[in-house]
Amino acid sequence: MKATVIINPIAGAGRAGKIEACVDLARSTFAAHHHEVDVRVTTGPQDALAYSKAAVANNSDVVVAWGGDGTVNGAAAGVTGTAIPLAIIPGGSGNGLARDLQIPLDPARAMVIAATGRPRHIDAGDLNGHLFFNVAGVGLDARIAGRLATNRHRRGLMGYVLATVSELRSYRACAYTIDNAFDAGGRAITGDLVDHRAMFIALANSRQYGAGAQIAPQALLDDGVMEVVIVEPMSGLQILRQLPAFLGGRLTEGPGIVMRSAASMEISCVSEIAFHVDGEPRTASNRVRLQTRRGVLQVKVTH
Repeated sequence: MKATVIINPIAGAGRAGKIEACVDLARSTFAAHHHEVDVRVTTGPQDALAYSKAAVANNSDVVVAWGGDGTVNGAAAGVTGTAIPLAIIPGGSGNGLARDLQIPLDPARAMVIAATGRPRHIDAGDLNGHLFFNVAGVGLDARIAGRLATNRHRRGLMGYVLATVSELRSYRACAYTIDNAFDAGGRAITGDLVDHRAMFIALANSRQYGAGAQIAPQALLDDGVMEVVIVEPMSGLQILRQLPAFLGGRLTEGPGIVMRSAASMEISCVSEIAFHVDGEPRTASNRVRLQTRRGVLQVKVTH
């Protein structure tokens, strides 16, 4: 049995001075369960995907992503559609997908699940050819993701709050058109999911952005659809009123918030679209297409 462990040394609080301890933990845990271990340490944002693809080519039995949502995204994309499961060692500031999968934040406990856990099939979202497994989004949250992706900005929940406040000062809501929306059975979705002026549109496979903040409390990882959360323009006071529900996992549809489910759809506007996949910023001309890929990723979870 072979395991490939991919470690991001700068995710979250950083592991730059602790890499030897991380490697030792990976080797000792997998050796105890009769695995050979190949440890790879990332040096750039594309490494997790490259190392994951190499692990597939080398017939690894499991790929382990130790880092934040970006590291998990890259490693997961490399094994999507294969028989090789992904294991997650939460090491970022948000750890949204790991939290939704109830993977312990303690590395030693999570590593045991990586070595011994059962595989669970979950969905993936495809937004303009870019895979995501936790949450993607269009608009303001993509701008925030771009800000957080730079090294000069603080990460974690407080970093997210500060970045949001900064972006809100200059951000202007856009008018979006949503069309070609279908449910998991291929039936067209009609009603008010058409034209919206929105601050942002979240496309959620899991419930939360991370750190306990839940954008889509009803989301399920294996139901064949994404939860679509449209947040219309709000005043600062309205945003503050929604924060307790957002942070407490109680956000619901109401004034300024539209929630729907869709397996596929297209989102367009008159200008360039900023979007993100699992916090990784991207851009498109004036249209993005969402497609749900059901059950294409296996993730190691507890028995």
